[in-house]
Amino acid sequence: MKILAASKFDPSALDTLREQHEVICAFGAPENVLKGVIGDCDALIFRSGVQISAEVLQAAPKLELIIRAGSGMDNVDLKYLEQHNLPLIRIPKPGARAVAELAFGLMLSLARQIPKANSLLQEGHWAKHQITGHLLRDKTLGIVGAGNIGTVVGQMGAAWGMRVIGCVEQASPSIAEKLAHDGIELQTFDNVIENADFLTLHVPLSPSTRNLIDGEVLARMKPEAFLINLARGGVVDEEALYEALQSGRLRGAALDVHAREGEGMISPLAGLENVVLTPHMGAGTIDTQREIGERIIEIVNAHVQERAAFAAKTA
Repeated sequence: MKILAASKFDPSALDTLREQHEVICAFGAPENVLKGVIGDCDALIFRSGVQISAEVLQAAPKLELIIRAGSGMDNVDLKYLEQHNLPLIRIPKPGARAVAELAFGLMLSLARQIPKANSLLQEGHWAKHQITGHLLRDKTLGIVGAGNIGTVVGQMGAAWGMRVIGCVEQASPSIAEKLAHDGIELQTFDNVIENADFLTLHVPLSPSTRNLIDGEVLARMKPEAFLINLARGGVVDEEALYEALQSGRLRGAALDVHAREGEGMISPLAGLENVVLTPHMGAGTIDTQREIGERIIEIVNAHVQERAAFAAKTA
């Protein structure tokens, strides 16, 4: 097979693919470059940080396998895939634990003012009696999007002694029962945002979720609550969030995803003391990427075997 790798993934998995297939690497390339190299490719592998537009897909008439090495689908033209019956295989599970652990890292950073304490101490200031914080235990953890990642966050919150509430786009008794088994109480979106001490976001970016957390929603959150966004940058209205943070309406916020991402981009929230910013690194652990790499190899091998079986059957 001829494979286009439009994003970086586990180097050992890439080496394995190269042993058996022709692999072209165009990591994070712009549309014009992707269109120029994808022409006779059979497979495409990509993550976030690259746009797989209809124009790119249209330039690949032989494309028969598309692998999203993660969970998000906001950077691929899903309508084109559906219209042309192109299969998209996602690998969402390996990243769930990594994103959930980062959620707690960000919550602790906010609750205990870890970045500020670190900065002051590195400057020689012993701020032991000036830095205060909050326990996570007995606080209400609200999860907007209690799906694959959100459920893991909820399980961890319950283990920390938090009261965990969450919402999903389409609730049902079976979903409520499943979430209850994981220590998560299913509630409405309004109840979650209004009762959370820590509100974490884990929804895909779509027309219905763009600017889901806007000024009106932020105004209904608990006074001095914390907001953590590990979904997609477009889910939060960053200008409205800036106003809520600067005014003291919210106690703090941590964002791993941003409306504008990439080298040279500066968040409008940069410079606020009650904000922690990280560069979309939620699933970026060595362990997670190794597991995703293994799944990529399995998916490619399975596809090759299916193709060979079909060829033999129709010969």
